[in-house]
Amino acid sequence: MSDKKISGAGLRGQSAGDTALCTVGQSGSGLTYCGYDISDLADNATFEEVAYLLFNGELPTRGELAEYKAELLAMRDIPKALKEVLKLIPKDTHPMDVMRTGCSFLGNIEPEVDFSEQNKAANRLLAAFPAIMCYWYKFSHDGVEIDCTSEEESLGGHFLRLLNGESPSAQHERVMDVSLILYAEHEFNASTFTARVCASTLSDMFSCITGAIGTLRGPLHGGANEAAMDMIQKFTSPADAKEKMAGMLERKEKIMGFGHAIYRTSDPRNVIIKAWSEKLAAENGDTSLYDISVACEEFMWDTKKLFCNADFFHASTYNYMGIPTKLFTPIFVCSRLTGWAAHVMEQRSNNRIIRPSADYTGAEPRTVKPISER
Repeated sequence: MSDKKISGAGLRGQSAGDTALCTVGQSGSGLTYCGYDISDLADNATFEEVAYLLFNGELPTRGELAEYKAELLAMRDIPKALKEVLKLIPKDTHPMDVMRTGCSFLGNIEPEVDFSEQNKAANRLLAAFPAIMCYWYKFSHDGVEIDCTSEEESLGGHFLRLLNGESPSAQHERVMDVSLILYAEHEFNASTFTARVCASTLSDMFSCITGAIGTLRGPLHGGANEAAMDMIQKFTSPADAKEKMAGMLERKEKIMGFGHAIYRTSDPRNVIIKAWSEKLAAENGDTSLYDISVACEEFMWDTKKLFCNADFFHASTYNYMGIPTKLFTPIFVCSRLTGWAAHVMEQRSNNRIIRPSADYTGAEPRTVKPISER
């Protein structure tokens, strides 16, 4: 393959560095965090344990986990100055812009003074992101200034409490926990690589994470679960879904939530979240959204041999829990912050500035003519 073809393919398949944090697509479909298979973590760990793992390289002991959760609980509230900023952001603002602004402003008033504070900065963002999202959403949409603290044990439960004003069911809390685990880390994806490039300049944690949020905001990276929800809500039945998707393919419209840049046969996160979507459908007493989603999955595999990625069944899962569609991608931010921050730390630990070269395709060498002769 020529250099130009590599460039034109967006550097897919090209190694851009080393990491001890994650493997993606080994044997076509694998995903591990620090050596642990994603299904093992989703079945047997909490999101806080996974965050600790990514930041420290090992799962916590019982005592370490208790201490870590207490640290995060104490950091959940956000400063009054940040609340005032969030209140100024209009209702129709893209929620990813809210997350970007919230992250950046928090870095102004609680800066990472030096790299010895990197874990503190990462944990502060992890604890504060649910409040940043929900405070703006509840104020701009309902005119309510919520209390940004709660005694919910998990960050997932804390988010649902802030959003709905009441403690979530045990099942909903666990589903959020699993969802955050599934989205926590994914190697050198575009937003993570942005964070590492920023970190390689020795910039601060808040700048690195703000850049990553801006990258995730792009529709080719984040937002597939929102697009999937917008699509499946328009279908009235499984048969209607297949008929209308056939029309979308004929019109060459892009169908979000299928296929992946790295995985070849399946996305290991999909089978996990799909099972939870089915459970929530049964709990809800109305399986139509799940049934339509399954029909979409079958249609895309039968016609295009494309499989669901992690985003597709997240759409129905979040919908069953009453989460507004516009908050789907900000939840991704609350989770992927752990992977971003872990990569920032890893980049700093053995840093060289990331500065690739480019193949020039412009004009041949020439001289400047006087302006009167141009």
